[in-house]
Amino acid sequence: MAKCLLLALVMMVLLASFNMGYCYTLLGTCRPSGYLKGKGGGCNRENDSECCKKGKKYPQYRCSPPITGQSTKAHMTINSFEKGRDGGGASECDNKFHSDSEMVVALSTGWYNHGSRCLKNIRIHANGRSVLAKVVDECDSVYGCDAEHDNQPPCPNNIVDASPAVWKALKIPKSKIGDFDIKWSDA
Repeated sequence: MAKCLLLALVMMVLLASFNMGYCYTLLGTCRPSGYLKGKGGGCNRENDSECCKKGKKYPQYRCSPPITGQSTKAHMTINSFEKGRDGGGASECDNKFHSDSEMVVALSTGWYNHGSRCLKNIRIHANGRSVLAKVVDECDSVYGCDAEHDNQPPCPNNIVDASPAVWKALKIPKSKIGDFDIKWSDA
């Protein structure tokens, strides 16, 4: 009898650990995986970019909130993907820079999912409109506060970082450009 109880307990633990990802998705939680200490230093303040502050702790995320079909909630931020602008280096997906007139975005690390959405379109819903934009980069939620990331902190885990063309196509009022609540889905 004791062996059966022990076996049942082991099976329950194994099943629970196997289903952790499922529980994670069901619960919809995404906690910081660590903290990055800021080194300070200037960054390109274009588009109101935040520069890392020396000694400040910034949360790091390897996950993003669960994708919920046709209406995943996110915050849209503005980013230039042009060389020498606030976006930092060339885009991860194609190692190229992109014009501010292109409909392109970067996704937080969890949604970027190791590049699985690279060069694919997502549909963004905001301000009563809907547009398609191509994923060309990762909005890194783990690393930052270095030259590669323009001395900016890691991205929050729920960001769609969009080019000026996306903001223009959605007709977001100028007073609201920078951080806007949206919904997005795979196209």
